[in-house]
Amino acid sequence: MQYKEMLRIAASAEVPVLILGESGAGKEVAARKIHEQSIRSRGPFIALNCGAIPTTLIESILEGAEKGAYTGATTSRPGVVRAAEGGSLFLDEIGELPLQSQARLLRILQEKKVLPIGAHQEVSVNFRLICATNRNLPELVQQGKFREDLFFRLNVFPIKVPPLRERIEEFSQIANDVWRQIEADNFYNAWNRNLTTSEIQKLQAFSWPGNIRQLKNILERYHLLREQRIGISTLLGEESIQYYSKPAKLESKRQKIGKETILMILEECRFNKSLAARKLGISRGSLCYQLRKMNEL
Repeated sequence: MQYKEMLRIAASAEVPVLILGESGAGKEVAARKIHEQSIRSRGPFIALNCGAIPTTLIESILEGAEKGAYTGATTSRPGVVRAAEGGSLFLDEIGELPLQSQARLLRILQEKKVLPIGAHQEVSVNFRLICATNRNLPELVQQGKFREDLFFRLNVFPIKVPPLRERIEEFSQIANDVWRQIEADNFYNAWNRNLTTSEIQKLQAFSWPGNIRQLKNILERYHLLREQRIGISTLLGEESIQYYSKPAKLESKRQKIGKETILMILEECRFNKSLAARKLGISRGSLCYQLRKMNEL
């Protein structure tokens, strides 16, 4: 089943959703779509990156704190769970949540209540939970780094967001959406401005290990440098070196790949040179060098 259809089904229900996918693949975008298409769309969408919170603050950030509960607590704080009342709470990088905090989250889900620091009475909450991770949670459970009972609570409706390199039919739309947003952020009238077919083709030939986040970085750079006549191909070439270049000794060994193997892998990858280079274990530059030698370009 297509992941877009999975998002639609998830939006029609109230069960917890666990969004899986590589870093930068657009997991928060998927979570927002679920929220926007759900009956809670008029409520708040509160996002929290569990990997960016100091361990000592997780309790108060989740459940809130009363005024005077600790040094520096000059006002009462509701916490993200109560802030999501009537809407959706999105916990990104849920695999980074410490075990002690996992126990508190499990209690919140079971009781539908929070106990702010310094409070003497629990407060009922009504929110929809959406979580995301790029980690292998079952593996973390086996390692004792993630609670099994919490995993089963979260894994009711898992959705895998495919990496950008696999979203061939959507690529043009995704790239143009990112481009228009960049131009809009820089005070251009971007509504009718799209990337050219040539620019899209060059972008699509790249394998995007950093997914949509990496695509945005490249297009931000292109937006700044295109007046200096620095094209997308140049930027992608620099990106390939950064991600795929190998030490010279290792590269020289891997350059002894046969012509038949290279052509076979190229055909499997629909002549996407970046993807073929990754499968061959060499840099894109090395692959192009081999192809030039074989007069296949």
